[in-house]
Amino acid sequence: GHTTGPSLNNDKLYKFAYSAEVYVDRVKASLQKSAGYRISSGVDVNLLWRNPDNDDDQLIKITMKDVQVENVNERPAAKNIFKGKNTEKIIGKEYLEALQRPIVIELVRGKVKTFYSYQNEPGFAQNIKRGLASLFQLQLHSGSSREVDISGKCNTTYHARQDQVTKIKDLNSCEIQKKGFTSHNRILDIGTKATSATVYVLEDSFIKSIKAEENFVFVLNYRRKTGSKIVSKQKLELKSVQAGMGLIAAKQVAGVIKTLDPNYVAMPLEAEPVKSECKKCPSLSEHWQSIREHMHPDKLSKPEAAKSFLSFIQNIRKATKEEILKVIKSENKEFLPQVVDAVTSAQTPESLEAILEFLDFKDASTFILQERFLYACGFASHPSETLLKSLTEKFKGDVASEEIRETLVIVMGALIRKLCDREGCKLPAVLEAKRLILNRLEKAKKDDKVQMYLLALKNALLPEAIPVLLKYAESGEGPISSLAATALQRYDPSYLTKEVKETMNRIYHQTRKVHEKTVRTTAAAIILNSDPSYMEVKNILLSIGELPMEMNKYMLSMIQDILHFEMPSSKTVRQVLKDMRVHNYDRFSKMGSSSAYTGYITRGPDVSSTYSLDILYSGSGILRRSNMNIHVFDRNTELHAIQVVIEAQGLESIIAATPDEGEENLDSFAGMSAILFDFQLRPVTFFQGYGDLMSKMLSATGDPMNVVKGLVLLTDFLQEIQLQSGPTASTEFMGGLAIDISGGMEFSLWYRESKTNVKNRVAMFIAGNTEVDSFFIKTGMETTLEAETALDFISTVQFSQYPFLVCMQMDRVDSPFRTHMTKYESLPSGRRYTASRGKAATLAGNEYPLHQENSNMCKKVFGAKSDSASGWF
Repeated sequence: GHTTGPSLNNDKLYKFAYSAEVYVDRVKASLQKSAGYRISSGVDVNLLWRNPDNDDDQLIKITMKDVQVENVNERPAAKNIFKGKNTEKIIGKEYLEALQRPIVIELVRGKVKTFYSYQNEPGFAQNIKRGLASLFQLQLHSGSSREVDISGKCNTTYHARQDQVTKIKDLNSCEIQKKGFTSHNRILDIGTKATSATVYVLEDSFIKSIKAEENFVFVLNYRRKTGSKIVSKQKLELKSVQAGMGLIAAKQVAGVIKTLDPNYVAMPLEAEPVKSECKKCPSLSEHWQSIREHMHPDKLSKPEAAKSFLSFIQNIRKATKEEILKVIKSENKEFLPQVVDAVTSAQTPESLEAILEFLDFKDASTFILQERFLYACGFASHPSETLLKSLTEKFKGDVASEEIRETLVIVMGALIRKLCDREGCKLPAVLEAKRLILNRLEKAKKDDKVQMYLLALKNALLPEAIPVLLKYAESGEGPISSLAATALQRYDPSYLTKEVKETMNRIYHQTRKVHEKTVRTTAAAIILNSDPSYMEVKNILLSIGELPMEMNKYMLSMIQDILHFEMPSSKTVRQVLKDMRVHNYDRFSKMGSSSAYTGYITRGPDVSSTYSLDILYSGSGILRRSNMNIHVFDRNTELHAIQVVIEAQGLESIIAATPDEGEENLDSFAGMSAILFDFQLRPVTFFQGYGDLMSKMLSATGDPMNVVKGLVLLTDFLQEIQLQSGPTASTEFMGGLAIDISGGMEFSLWYRESKTNVKNRVAMFIAGNTEVDSFFIKTGMETTLEAETALDFISTVQFSQYPFLVCMQMDRVDSPFRTHMTKYESLPSGRRYTASRGKAATLAGNEYPLHQENSNMCKKVFGAKSDSASGWF
C-alpha cells in the first residue's frame, strides 16, 4: 500500500470502453448542434512486468480494439458523411492497423517514464495513442508539478480525495513546438482562454473511470460576438476484469521489451508535429487569376477586395519565392500595387525575399510600388528583425527617390516601436536602426533631413529620444518645432517627465522666444493631457484673453471640450474656474471661429470609439491647422485609428489680409499629414511657395489628392493547438481593410471662401477559421464579417466678414454590415456536411454633431449661398 500511482493486479486483463470527441462551434452555442466527430474503441490493459526492487515501477500494455468513427451529434441519413462506410474505409487500412497495434508504457509512481511504440507509424495514429497513454498518468496524492504528456511539459495540479482525483493542467504553461502569431495591437487581436481538467475515479487501487475535458475559446477583441470554441472530451470506463496473461520475468525493462517485440522503440510522449497534405489545392498563379478582378484599383473600397486580399495572403504564406515572383512578374501596373500589398503583408521569409528581389530602389519609375511596399511594412502585424535589417540596408544604399528615402526611415521608426513592444528592443537590428536615426538627426543640417528623422522618431516613440525632441520643439523653426511637439504628444503621459512639462510651459507662455500658434496650442494640449497641476491650469486660463484673437477662441474651445467630455484633467479645470470666477467673464467671451470638439462614434461593451475635430485659424480667416482624429479603445488599450491634419501658413497674401504677429515672414505652404493605425505616414504637400500656390489655384480642379490607398492587414492571428486526445487543431483570424483616403483644399476668390475636404472610404472583411484535423476527417467552423462605410469631413470658411463663418460637417453614409458562419465536417473523399447561417443589416448614415455654435454657423453659411457652390472662381 505504499504506492503513489495506480497499481494493476498480476495476471488480469482490464477491458475498458474508450471515446474521444471533438466539438467546434460559436462560443455561446450548446454542444448539441456543434460540428465534430467521435472516435470510440475498446481498450485492453494488462500488466507485463513489475520491478522486483520497486513495486511502483510497472510496465503496462495498452491495446485499442474495434475502432469506430461516428458523428458526435445525430445527423439525418442524408447529412451523415459516414453513412454506408465502415471504419477501414473512413480511416484507411494503414492507419487502422497502426491504431490497433499495442503500445507499452512504463509507469513509475504513476508518471509515464517511457512510451514504447513502433517506428514509421503515421504521426496522426501515433498521436491518438499518445493521447490515450497520457490518460494513465496520475498521482494519488494532492500536489503540483511540471510533467510531460502529449501536450508537452506543463504545470499540473492534482487534488485527491478518497477514491477520486482531479488533474488540472495549465495549458498556457505547456512547452511544446507549435506555430502561431498574434496581432500587434491588443484591440485588433484575439482574446484566448484554454482549460483542461481530468477526473479519475479509482477502485481497488486501479482506474474505474476517467473523464477529461479541454476547452479552447477565441474571441475577436473588438467584437466579442465573433469567435469560436473547441471542446475536446475523452472518456475511459472499466467494463470488466478477466483472467489474463502471466508476467514476463526479467530484471530490467529492456529485457521485457526484447522478449515482447524487439521492434518496440522508446519515443517522446509529447505529440509529434503533423500536417495533412493538400490534395487539390490551386497553385498561387491559379488562385491569383481567380480573385484578380476584385483587386482592380477602382474596386478597392469594396469588402470583396479585402476578402480576396486575405485569401491571397493565406496562399502566399504557403508559396515558394519562385511562385511568388512568377505572379509579380506577370502582372501589369494597375494590379501590381495590390499584389505588393499582399506579398508584403504575408510576412514570410520567402515573400520578403521575393519582393526585395523584385523592387529596385535605384529606379525612380517604380515609385508607387516602393511606397506601397514600405507602407505595408509599416502596418506589419508581426514584423521580423530581418525586415528591419533589410530596410536599414536599403536606406544606407542608393535610393533614387528622395520621398522613398524619407518613407524608408519613417517606416524603420514604426518597426522599431513594434519590435520594442514585443521585448525586441535589444535585438542587433533594432539597436542599429535606433543608432542610425539618432546619429543622423544630430548631424542633419537641412530642414527636410531634420524633418525626416523627426518623423521616424514620431513612429518609434523611444524614451531616449525625448530630450532630442524637446530641443527641436523649443528651438527649431516653425514646421520643425511643430513636428517635434506633435511627436511628444504621441507618447504615453507616463513618459512625460517634469522636464517635458517645464519645456511645454515655456513654449506656451513664450518665456524664451516667440513661437507659432500651432506649436503653442500643441504644447498646451500636452500639458492639459498629462495630469496638470493646479498652477499649470491656472496659468493657461489666465493667459486666455491675452492671446492673439483666434488662438484665444481655440484655447477657450479646448478648455470647454475638456469639461464637456469629462477628460482626466476636467476636475482640476473645474476647481481653478471656481476660484477664478471673479474676473473671467470678459476673458471668456472672446469672438472667433477656431474650435475643438470631441464626441463618441460608438460606445459598446467591447470597444468604444471617439472622434475629435479641432481647427485653428489665423486672424484673417485662413486655415492654419485642421485636425481630425478617431481613437478606438477598450479597458486597457488604445488605438489611434486615424488622424488627418491639414496645415497651411503664409496664405494671407492671397486675400490681401494682414498676417498675424510673428507670422509675417512665413513661406506659403499647405499640406496634409496622416496617421493610420498608430503609424505616421509620409506627409503630402499641396503646394509650397507663393508661385506654386498661384499656379495650382488658377488650375484648381478641386480634385482631392490621394493620401493613402491600399490594402491593410489589421488582424492577423494564428494558433496551432495540440489536443490532448491526439488531433491537432488550429485557429486563424484575419482582418483586412481596403482603404482610400484623400484630401484637398480649394479657394474661391470670387465668393471669398475656402473649402477643405477629407474623404475616408473603407471596407473591412474579417475571416476566422477554427479547425480540428485528424487526417481522415476535418471538422470546423468558418466565420466572416464584412462592412463598408465612408466618412466625409468638410469645412467651409467664408472670410468676407469678421468673425468669418465656418461650417464643419462630418457625415457617414449608410453602412451595410454582414455576418456569416458555416460549420462543417468533411472526409478526404470530398464528402462534406455543412450548416450555415448569416445575417445582414445596415447601419444608418449619420451626421455627427459638433458643438452648437457650429450648427448655427452652418445654417448661416448655407443660407447665405444657395447657389455659389457650383461656381468656383
